[in-house]
Amino acid sequence: MTYPYSLSFVVPCYNEVDNIRLFKRRAFECFDAEGISLEIVFVNDGSQDGTFELLREVVGETDPSHPMQAVQFSRNFGKEAALYAGMEASRGECICLIDADLQQTPEDALRMYKLLADKPEYDIVAACQVERKESIVLKLFKHSFYKTFNGICTDIEIPANVSDFRVFRHTVADALLSLPEGQRFSKGLFAWVGFKTLEVPYEPDARANGKSKWSVRSLFRYAANGILGFTTWPLKVAVWIGLIASLGGFVYLLWIIFEYALRGTDVPGFPTLACLILLFGGLQLTVLGVIGEYLSRSYIEGKHRPLYIAKEHLTNEERGESEK
Repeated sequence: MTYPYSLSFVVPCYNEVDNIRLFKRRAFECFDAEGISLEIVFVNDGSQDGTFELLREVVGETDPSHPMQAVQFSRNFGKEAALYAGMEASRGECICLIDADLQQTPEDALRMYKLLADKPEYDIVAACQVERKESIVLKLFKHSFYKTFNGICTDIEIPANVSDFRVFRHTVADALLSLPEGQRFSKGLFAWVGFKTLEVPYEPDARANGKSKWSVRSLFRYAANGILGFTTWPLKVAVWIGLIASLGGFVYLLWIIFEYALRGTDVPGFPTLACLILLFGGLQLTVLGVIGEYLSRSYIEGKHRPLYIAKEHLTNEERGESEK
């Protein structure tokens, strides 16, 4: 069976010098065997290990019959910016977001591509991990995030264990690229644009080389960015905290009046006052912090800075430099 759609791999890279050649060889071998036109778009997100120097060599030595691009960022802008840049540069009728470390394999991408080609009623095929080979703490954190996100976001729902590893039509990419926000959360954006998605199970392979770039701190920041970007629920919680604190303060005031006026009991002074100041002061700072997070996002978005700056953009058809 022939598959008419061309495919572009969008491959964000951060310190992946040991994986580039292996990924390129395995990807082209896999799709060449099926006669499917494949383009690879590497996006180097400020690597410090010579990744782009290697990409320059690989792009230069690759035959134009195997289209390849390499985008070099001026610094590290993050994976979300790399995915955005790769989608902008891609020329395939379908796009696949895939990592360079070969945990997400070209063979799985081929299976997902075929499903998308065979099922025109679907716009996206998303890989869903059957079993996460992670620590109990990390599994608990991710489970809690999805449960919390889906519980407080009324407009969209993110399926648990669905990764960024997806194959989708270029119309979906156009929709994602039309969203102007700078602080992006891809899982939420895919859910928000609302195209029909087919979830397929997959089991990640062992990482070919290197180690994970995600830390607990970066995952927590990523999760917080997703929640703040898709719901105002924390602001509503802040309002309820304020109301409950005010009600508690009012009830305590009535108690003091009752104790002093009706019973003539001496009211303890400093310890009670100190506890109340610390309690309500902490609540006020918490509420102000939540409000500040939303204001800071508005402040940053209001600058209208570009999502990334490309220092250099190479292809094996022509070479040039561009800045975005």
